[in-house]
Amino acid sequence: MKPSPLSRLARTCACAALASLLSACANMAETPPGSALSTVEARFGQPDLGCPGPDGTKRLVWTQQPLGQYAWGTHVDASGNIDRIEQILTDQHFNALATGTWTPEQVRCEFGPPAIIDSVGLPSNTKIVWSYRYKQAGVWNSLMYVYFGTDGKQVTRFHPGPDPMFEDHDNFWIN
Repeated sequence: MKPSPLSRLARTCACAALASLLSACANMAETPPGSALSTVEARFGQPDLGCPGPDGTKRLVWTQQPLGQYAWGTHVDASGNIDRIEQILTDQHFNALATGTWTPEQVRCEFGPPAIIDSVGLPSNTKIVWSYRYKQAGVWNSLMYVYFGTDGKQVTRFHPGPDPMFEDHDNFWIN
């Protein structure tokens, strides 16, 4: 089945909007450390999430979740200056979950809110799963699945998988 002209137009508009958003945010990681938070906010907008840190610091996250695949994080000191802004939805950054104990609040403060919160398992052994949309290896449309134990208090495992939102459903139709 061939996509309708309206469907193609909608896809083109969505792609153009996403491209302009990505080009604006791509420069976010180029912000020099030590910049004033007010300058960063004037250029990129308010962060989507802020979590208090030690010694008057604060963790800030700008995210495109639930539909986007990118998020940026930084810390701001008590004087209102940021440290390095980094892209946080990457395989390398997710590997931090392999060390130490991570609570749901720590995961949320480090990576931002997930795109999807779901549960898996049998009623007697249900686990909460947070899924983050991202570009695996910078290329593949993926979800990083972060599992919390049956008590929901800490990360027990995590792994990437394909993001079904990006499946090409048109290939399933027989002409």
